[in-house]
Amino acid sequence: MDMLDFYVRVVKALDEIAAPYMIVGAFGGTIFGITRATHDIDIIVDLHEKDFEALSQKFPLPRYYADPEMIKNSVEMGIMFNIIDSSEGIKADLVPLKREPDYQIAFDRRIREAFTDNNDEPFEAWVAQPTDIIIGKLQAWHEGKSNKHPDDIFAILFFCLRGFSSYQVDIEEVAEQAARIGPETLDIWLKTLAKARNEIEKGDTPRKW
Repeated sequence: MDMLDFYVRVVKALDEIAAPYMIVGAFGGTIFGITRATHDIDIIVDLHEKDFEALSQKFPLPRYYADPEMIKNSVEMGIMFNIIDSSEGIKADLVPLKREPDYQIAFDRRIREAFTDNNDEPFEAWVAQPTDIIIGKLQAWHEGKSNKHPDDIFAILFFCLRGFSSYQVDIEEVAEQAARIGPETLDIWLKTLAKARNEIEKGDTPRKW
């Protein structure tokens, strides 16, 4: 089992126990135009008492580590916790919604979309809308200044503005949030938006920065 297969298993386990969750970040953006390879997945979860033991049972010892008491304590304290595949040396990071209250609006309007796994088998999962993925990436850019975030934002904009998705980006909302984060973030948003619009007008295929 490779990393992506493990992540898919975690997502399916959350669905099977009916635990609320939402995929964000680059993996969530793959259905909105992001094509770069990504080896991680960001999952926001809103777990409750009934979910701790149920999720743990999906990943039994000795191969897996998903201690229900650890999950319970992490959720109550609002800190990230892991589900670990000790056989493969890989882990999935799950972030309680309590730790990221800014995601509440995004969580409330998350959508159900189709993905494919490594074997091209389809599965459905809860994912943030493109507007919210972009806002999250602007926040991530503000914190680390990595060029991958403007690249991802550009890919989502190009995909959605060209009409390839039934979900559109709320340009005004993103601008408001970018301004809230800071002037540099607003500047990178405006430049990325202008670049996407320019290339759409020219009929170009999307390019990275």
